[in-house]
Amino acid sequence: MKIIEMDFSVNSKDRNQMIDITSQVHAVVSESGISNGDVIVYCPHTTAGITINENADPDVPHDILLTLADLIPQNKSGYQHCEGNSDSHVKSSLIGTSQQILLNNGTLNLGTWQGIFFCEFDGPRNRKVKVQIKGE
Repeated sequence: MKIIEMDFSVNSKDRNQMIDITSQVHAVVSESGISNGDVIVYCPHTTAGITINENADPDVPHDILLTLADLIPQNKSGYQHCEGNSDSHVKSSLIGTSQQILLNNGTLNLGTWQGIFFCEFDGPRNRKVKVQIKGE
């Protein structure tokens, strides 16, 4: 079994943004030379996350961000974190910072409409995504 670790950069333009990184993850997987195994996509930031959801209709990421904004407002009475980004930390914790995807014959085993998203909650920023591929 081989284990390959790589990373790539993601640049957000908005404070809250879902960026489709499926093609970047696929490129890293292709470069690894591993055909079968599993892929972990990880975000090493406390105010961002990684999720898998529909990437065919841009209204889906919009609706997810809209719902998160309603549930976790940026300016909520009672927040104590002094940096003014308490909502970003909460959103990151709810979305999570990693996803695991099965790899079969060099293909990410995603559903027909699924894509991998980097979720920015405290942008705009330059961020890093780490990818670990394990397998043969």
